[in-house]
Amino acid sequence: MYSGHASVGGPALNRELSTVVIHKLAVGPMDNNVYLLRCTATGEQLLIDAAAEGNRILNLVGGDTLCGVVTTHRHHDHWGALADVTRATHAPTYAHDADADAIDVPTRHRLHDEETITVGDVTLGVIHLVGHTPGSLVLTFDDPHGHTHLFTGDCLFPGGVGRTWSPEDFETLYRGVVEKIFDRYDDDTWVYPGHGDDTTLGRERPSLDNWWKRGW
Repeated sequence: MYSGHASVGGPALNRELSTVVIHKLAVGPMDNNVYLLRCTATGEQLLIDAAAEGNRILNLVGGDTLCGVVTTHRHHDHWGALADVTRATHAPTYAHDADADAIDVPTRHRLHDEETITVGDVTLGVIHLVGHTPGSLVLTFDDPHGHTHLFTGDCLFPGGVGRTWSPEDFETLYRGVVEKIFDRYDDDTWVYPGHGDDTTLGRERPSLDNWWKRGW
């Protein structure tokens, strides 16, 4: 039974969808989540945030093809093991154009809003959000036999949007999350954040007005 709760030092969680298997691993001193997506038809894999503990990430990847590593945003705790992982796997790197230059490992593919990434027979969408950083990404997977799944980095968590450093940044991030996520996707949409437990849009939607009023 997939719980959405991974612990640092503990085993990876595995969730089997119709065309993708999602592996969730918690790593490092900031309890970062690493996600490995594997196309069930081809075995190709995509890693989201090589955050820390490169050896554990490489053990998770195993011997299958790693077709890319996506960094959701520029903060170091989300790419601390990127050099080790890419050196071992030769996987190409992906990040948003606005954050790419702040990541020490060169970004081969600079992403923009509404572009796509292919993993075997699976296509992931890209949503660009501003406020936590200038180039934060959310990856989307629309399960053809189920619900939408969102990998939100540090833009959306259980209980609120990601951290911002000014009222203007909060407003930008909040409005982006509402317009590009809550207004587009239904309540069954699953959210996989960059730290901590999973949630759903239905669980968070009733709190949107409170997030706006409190300003964080």
